[in-house]
Amino acid sequence: MLPGLRCRLFGCPRAAAAALGRAYHGDKVATVGSQPDVASSLYQENYERMKALVTELKRQSEKIRLGGGEKSRNLHTSRGKLLPRERVDRLIDPGSPFLEFSQFAGYQLYGNEEVPAGGIITGIGRVSGVECLIIANDATVKGGTYYPITVKKHLRAQEIAMQNHLPCVYLVDSGGANLPRQAEVFPDRDHFGRIFYNQALMSSQRIPQIAVVMGSCTAGGAYVPAMADESIIVGKQGTIFLGGPPLVSKAATGNSKSAEDLGGVTVEPLEEPLFPSDELYGIVGEQLKRNFDVKEVIARIVDGSKFDEFKALYGDTLVTGFARIFGYPVGIIGNNGVLFSESAKKGTHFIQLCCQRNIPIIFLQNITGNK
Repeated sequence: MLPGLRCRLFGCPRAAAAALGRAYHGDKVATVGSQPDVASSLYQENYERMKALVTELKRQSEKIRLGGGEKSRNLHTSRGKLLPRERVDRLIDPGSPFLEFSQFAGYQLYGNEEVPAGGIITGIGRVSGVECLIIANDATVKGGTYYPITVKKHLRAQEIAMQNHLPCVYLVDSGGANLPRQAEVFPDRDHFGRIFYNQALMSSQRIPQIAVVMGSCTAGGAYVPAMADESIIVGKQGTIFLGGPPLVSKAATGNSKSAEDLGGVTVEPLEEPLFPSDELYGIVGEQLKRNFDVKEVIARIVDGSKFDEFKALYGDTLVTGFARIFGYPVGIIGNNGVLFSESAKKGTHFIQLCCQRNIPIIFLQNITGNK
């Protein structure tokens, strides 16, 4: 900036500094405050009353930090699970602070029904050096179900995350909406469904979201990990499903299934190929000009040797289809002879399908030419 223009806009720097000094940094700054009459009855009454209120505030804060009742906490820990605040403490960097939001949410809000911290812990903590917004359900409070205040607190935390572009870590252990109060939880614009709208919005804004499933998460409790960028399920403890075993197994299908079978970490067990993978050495060989059936290769690399072939009778010199490898869906394209125009069209169509469905493609390439 030119000196002349700077002086016209802001005035002479020396004159401005002198004016500021006179206005705010005088040689003699007046002090405020006086010595109270600590012996007066009014002072003593105020002191004792405020001291008692602060003591009660600290007592209530410690009680809220415990979470649900002793019976609920004992049941929770007997299952080998950490209490929610212990989870937060282990998540954040050792020795780093946790800025908790709205600890007194839900206090005396529902009459005789206690909802410590609104049944959910929210705040900002540092994880691997990165400040993150942490949202942790408290399953010791009515199974981590969502009261109206729980929804409000969750939404406020997401709002703070979006305003400050903070990654979100969800420690999920929730049975979804609190059914006795579902009329107050579900229907409106800023009610339960807004949580998932916010998740979609944060995803579009490239705000990372990671969910850790740490208990039985049913119905609405299952949507949060489903919509997160990455989900981690704690083995033998974390499960996600819309309907639990009593509803699905007995009422709907008549088959007896455990929670782990329905929505646990091993809900889709890995299958080994039916044929030994070392047989590939003998099938393929080093002389690549020799023909071999690419389906024999596929049979030895995909789960259970299961292959859902796409257009098996058309353009058969190019084999295309869907399979799973280590549980992940994949598309497979493998040469099985000279590439003809029909085979090329078939391959193009299959690639378009995989792109549309976001399915990775594995190319088994072995071609001597095209016609």
